[in-house]
Amino acid sequence: MRWPNFSVLSAADEVRLAINASGGALRFDQFMSLALYGEAGFYTRHGQAGRRGDFITSPEIGPLFGAVVARALDDWWRELGCPAPFTVVEVGAGPGTLARAVLAANGACADALHYVAVEVSATQRAMHPAGVESRATMPTEPFAGVIIANELLDNLPFRLFVFDDSWREAYVVWDGLRFAERLKVCRELPTCLPTEVGHGARVAVQGAAANWVSDALLLLTAGRLVAFDYTTSTSMMGVRPWREWLRTFVAHGRGVHYLSAVGEQDITVEVALDQLPVASSVKTQAEFLHEFGIATLVDEGRAAWQRAAAAPDLAAMVMRSRVREAEALLDPAGLGGFSVVQWHR
Repeated sequence: MRWPNFSVLSAADEVRLAINASGGALRFDQFMSLALYGEAGFYTRHGQAGRRGDFITSPEIGPLFGAVVARALDDWWRELGCPAPFTVVEVGAGPGTLARAVLAANGACADALHYVAVEVSATQRAMHPAGVESRATMPTEPFAGVIIANELLDNLPFRLFVFDDSWREAYVVWDGLRFAERLKVCRELPTCLPTEVGHGARVAVQGAAANWVSDALLLLTAGRLVAFDYTTSTSMMGVRPWREWLRTFVAHGRGVHYLSAVGEQDITVEVALDQLPVASSVKTQAEFLHEFGIATLVDEGRAAWQRAAAAPDLAAMVMRSRVREAEALLDPAGLGGFSVVQWHR
C-alpha cells in the first residue's frame, strides 16, 4: 500500500486514514465532518459564500437583507429592555457579509450592540469587518441577546439511513479506487425514522443540528435563536427523491455525487424541523422580511435614486439596487421560500 505524503494531506487522504482507523468503514456523519471541516476540508481550505465563492446566500445578494435584520434586531433589543451591551452572535459568519451590512445599517441598538462573528475558517475570519468580535468558537458565558444562524444547520454533519428491507445505516468505505457506500445494521435505530417507505428510501438523521440548537439555547438567559435555512420533515425525506434534499455545490453550481470530489465541494441537506427542539415560530423568509419592513426600505431606495438620478453617486446606486435585491430575497421559489425558525427564551 502506498501511503499519502503527510505534509500535504488532502481531504480524501484524511478520510482514507479515518476509514483505516475505524476498521474499514466510516459512519457518514464522520465522513462529512472531515470532508467539510477537516484540516483539508472544503470550508477549512477554500469554500465560502459570495459572488466569488461557491454559492450565494441572502447576505451576499446585497446589503438589503442585513438592513432588514438590523431592523429586527432593534425590535428584539427593545423587547429585552434595551440592554447594554446587546450581544448578537452570528454563527457560521463566513467572510462577515451579514455583520458588515448590519453595522452599516446603524440601527437604534447600534451603540449597545456587541456583534460576535463565529467562523471556523481562519481565512474567512481574516475578512471580518472592524467593530465585531471575531472568533472560531461559540461564546461560553451565558448572555441576553440573539443568536443568528444563516444557512448553518444544513451544513452540520448528519447520519444517513437507507431502507433496504429494513433501515440500515450508511458507512463510507474505500474500495481501492474510489469511495463507496456500505450499509450496516444499526442496533438502535433512531426513533424519527418513518415506518412506511419504499425500497431505497433515504433519510438524514440530524442529531448534530438538534444538539447544536439545544446547546445554543442554553447560552441564552433571555432573547432568541433565529435560524434561516431550507427545511423539510423526516417523513417527506423518506418519500422524496434523495437528490432533492441532499445536495452538493461548488462554484455556483450543483456538484457531483457526495462521495466524489471529497473536500472540493459543499455537502448540504434540508433541515428536518421535526428532529429539532420545538420552535416558537416558523415562517417563510419572505414573511419575515415583510414583517420587518423590507417594503419600506425598498421605497426609500427608489426615492433616494429618483433624487440623485441626474448625477448618481455610489450611495444612490446602492439604494437603487434594493429593488433587484428584494426580488431575489422574496422569490417564493428561491430564498423567499426559506424558513425562518425562531426559539425564544
